[in-house]
Amino acid sequence: MSRTIVVTGGGTGIGKAVAERFRADGDQVVITGRRAEVLEKTAAELGGKAVVCDGTDPEQVRRLLDELPGEVHVLVNNAGGNTDFGAADGHDDLAVVKNNWLANFDTNVLTAVLATTALMPRLVDGGAVVHVGSIAGARGAGSYGAAKAALATWNQDVATELGPRGITSNVVAPGYTAETEFFQDRMTPDRRNQLLEATMLRREGEVADIAAAIHFLASPAARHITAQVLHVNGGALTTR
Repeated sequence: MSRTIVVTGGGTGIGKAVAERFRADGDQVVITGRRAEVLEKTAAELGGKAVVCDGTDPEQVRRLLDELPGEVHVLVNNAGGNTDFGAADGHDDLAVVKNNWLANFDTNVLTAVLATTALMPRLVDGGAVVHVGSIAGARGAGSYGAAKAALATWNQDVATELGPRGITSNVVAPGYTAETEFFQDRMTPDRRNQLLEATMLRREGEVADIAAAIHFLASPAARHITAQVLHVNGGALTTR
């Protein structure tokens, strides 16, 4: 049976790979994001639907509902990123520090909160919510790491609320993953080598690795897995 999948931040990188993975099943996929041209190009490639939506804006998220069907089977909260890249240096200005921290919170937590809250009434019983976290949420990385840690903690509340309806809620936390815009052309060869050496598999993650984990958590095989954080990082961070 074809399902309806909503992927926020679905125009590039991990979000696009997730959309491709579900489309391969014949599912109907709706991708959202802020860049109309990027979204429309990806939607045309995949045969999905694109809806321009800034996930930090409550009004735009509300309008998103007008573009969605009455039932949604899977919500993937992928929108996010480290807004510290390119942000003003605020070490000596507390107002700048505040703005920088709020920017990462809005981008990585509030987007998921608004989308999940808005779509809760439309999620079918037995559906799934998957949030994209980060290794930084466990390892630390300033305001970005703190935001991803908050996302993982809030996920427990989502799982508790949706559990009686048979809806699971989990976090997939990638490590260093190539083929994304995350580092905004700031990755140096030395830094890349450090990240590869930190893994047990001695390779960078691929967007397909993350998409496969998300696809599994939204599958019938994962119906008794909820309120968890699944790390996909090649052994760069272990759970023990």
